[in-house]
Amino acid sequence: MKILVTGVNHKTAPIEVREKLVFSGDKLQKGLDQLLLNPAIEGGIILSTCNRIEIYIDIKETEEKIKEYIKRFLSEFHSIDKNLLDTSLYFYSDADAIRHIFRVTSSLDSMVIGEPQILGQVKDAFEFALSRKTTSVILNKLMRKAISVAKRIRRETRIGKNAVSISYAAVELAKKIFIDLNKKTFMLLGAGEMAELTLKHLINNTVGEILIVNRTYQRALQMAKKFSGKAVPFEVFKEKLSDVDIVICSTTAPRYILQKSEMKEIMKKRKYKAVFMIDISVPRNIDPKINDIVNVYLYDIDDLQSVVDANMLKRKAEAEKAEKILQEEVEKFQNWIESLTVVPTIVALKNKVEEIKNTEFNRLINKMQGLTEKEKQMIEYAMTGLVNKLIHPPLVALREESKDREFLIATIRKLYGLDENKNDEI
Repeated sequence: MKILVTGVNHKTAPIEVREKLVFSGDKLQKGLDQLLLNPAIEGGIILSTCNRIEIYIDIKETEEKIKEYIKRFLSEFHSIDKNLLDTSLYFYSDADAIRHIFRVTSSLDSMVIGEPQILGQVKDAFEFALSRKTTSVILNKLMRKAISVAKRIRRETRIGKNAVSISYAAVELAKKIFIDLNKKTFMLLGAGEMAELTLKHLINNTVGEILIVNRTYQRALQMAKKFSGKAVPFEVFKEKLSDVDIVICSTTAPRYILQKSEMKEIMKKRKYKAVFMIDISVPRNIDPKINDIVNVYLYDIDDLQSVVDANMLKRKAEAEKAEKILQEEVEKFQNWIESLTVVPTIVALKNKVEEIKNTEFNRLINKMQGLTEKEKQMIEYAMTGLVNKLIHPPLVALREESKDREFLIATIRKLYGLDENKNDEI
């Protein structure tokens, strides 16, 4: 019984390699089925995301043979050069495999530490394999533990806190200025990808009215429909700004589309109520001098990046706490796996002494004629107690955590003759 992890990720392989190894749609089921054609593999799970493709297996054969089998399987299944895999694949076994799976599930191995998506992706991969009956008892225990560890780390650290994307940082800043966003009016200037992501985050935080502005009015109408907002012609957006609390600008204009003098007039109409503005255009499209106006909070992409960088440092500090939790959990799980090796010996020892006790009890009863049932029960009870006391110390020693566990197992099996009859083992 051995856990083996094989895979590639964003650190070991470029996208050109990763995209060739993706298991999507029917490929996932076919891949699992083909993987388990090898009788040495007790169970298998395939995790396939944009940043990593990993195979988790429970094996009962020498590790090197299985490594070669996995390489050949990936090469043939995806029609990819095996030599290309040699430079990209990584392997982990036993405690290192457990640690890796725990780190992946807890997002400590992610491109963005603390991101929440990987936990859901691991759950989906496990549940898919479980539903297809391609897992094993060991893998089931391992994956459930990995999910539990990830939840514990999120509960006991702040690894998932602090915005680490530009769009999310923008929303977090908005929430600091306006505690309650659901009554605030939001304007999106332009239709860049980052601006759209920010809009999605705002919607998740139940922002109020949404106004969409674009030089191409048809595009504004499409966006408004998509996000349940209202399209505004580009020519009149400044007139609407007096009613807007949050502005995100992401246009391709070569110059400022909003000047300080214009914003001063807008703020007078607003009676200087606070307004939050984010200019993520490059080059900038909102005059930076606007930030000098009272109650105008203007941030550009560099401001947001500095927030993201600071938050990433905080997440890294939390990751150190998470690693300590993770190491504790790895040791616990490894001890559980190692304890499984003593089970056959414990069972065999109990069976052996029970057989001896029964033989001696029957021999004694046959010699002592005329005993009542109560007397027979008392004798059997006494013999059972004696036997249990005699084997209690070796049973305790077997169950205890010890570096000498394998030596102890071999010694007990030899002393009690447990290998004389293989039928004693399970």
